[in-house]
Amino acid sequence: MKLASYQHNHAAGYGIVEGDGLVDLSRRIGARYPDIRTLLLHAGLDEARKAAAGQKPDLRLADVRLLPPIPNPGKIFCIGLNYEDHRQETKREKTEAPAVFVRFPESQVGHDQPILRPRESTKLDFEGEIAVIIGKPGRRISEKDSWGHIAGYSCYNDGSVRDWQWATTQWTAGKNFAATGGFGPWMVTADEIPAETELTLITRLNGVEMQNTTTALMVHSIPQLIAHLSTWIPLEPGDVIVSGTPGGVGARRDPPVWMKPGDIVEIEVGRVGILRNTIADD
Repeated sequence: MKLASYQHNHAAGYGIVEGDGLVDLSRRIGARYPDIRTLLLHAGLDEARKAAAGQKPDLRLADVRLLPPIPNPGKIFCIGLNYEDHRQETKREKTEAPAVFVRFPESQVGHDQPILRPRESTKLDFEGEIAVIIGKPGRRISEKDSWGHIAGYSCYNDGSVRDWQWATTQWTAGKNFAATGGFGPWMVTADEIPAETELTLITRLNGVEMQNTTTALMVHSIPQLIAHLSTWIPLEPGDVIVSGTPGGVGARRDPPVWMKPGDIVEIEVGRVGILRNTIADD
């Protein structure tokens, strides 16, 4: 099942993607579950499936503005240096535990929406990543139990304003300029992607492949990330884990490659889909 959040006629909603259309869940179960996060909080995925069974799409994807799949996550955890080739190109030391930083919802945009290069910098970089959406709450979740806490997967572009990121040892500012992160186009539920599935991750800039990897090459696996994060804070349905980018980022190329207005960047995750964003000036 592909769950998408959208805006149509100035109203927000969500639904199930069927072909080039949407079965609108907002009009069917929205009184109880006004958004996907609430649906996950109340374990409503089965009810969503039943509500959409046999229904024809109510809306065309072409007629809506897609939002991030979870527009209002409680927490967005991002993992740095989680592929060895990226760690090597950054010349950073290995760490025993995952490098964790956070993003805020206002820093995200949905599929086919412009990522904004801020006025304060021209060093806007791409980072293709796989987003993991939590569906079941937990604290101190074991690695073996972690798969049961995943609601689904999506594509993510952890757009980074590098000079602001490098200005300090803390990365928060460079990772949180408004509308610099792409998230979408939808969430594919975990029942369609069995545990331990090796997922591919590809980033393209203006049609040119810039990054290509698989989850088999992660330094810290998805179960390890869930176990680590849930050790120090409870995970809640709708929380998002952005699991790290591989080597090939623009900042480490010679010469560097920065995203600029008019560019098109695509993040493709196997069995999920393609997140596409244009670049525009803020």
